[in-house]
Amino acid sequence: MDFDKTMSFKVTKEVNMDTEDVMKKVYGALVEKGYNPINQIVGYILSGDPTYITSHDNARNLIRSVERDELLEKMVKKYIGLD
Repeated sequence: MDFDKTMSFKVTKEVNMDTEDVMKKVYGALVEKGYNPINQIVGYILSGDPTYITSHDNARNLIRSVERDELLEKMVKKYIGLD
């Protein structure tokens, strides 16, 4: 083994999506897998259990990138027309 050479490591920058884009992507992934997306998303928000969300198309990691309280806040604002 050659210890005098420097190894190179590159971290790829994660693309930050806004909350609406995350929710649309998660919704689409749940539909593709045959789940009722509204029920699954509500289950996730209420419980915090990420297994309500499919790992298909990276949906589980995406939804976990947004805080649940932020999801609720955005939904309420959208519902009452403040967003």
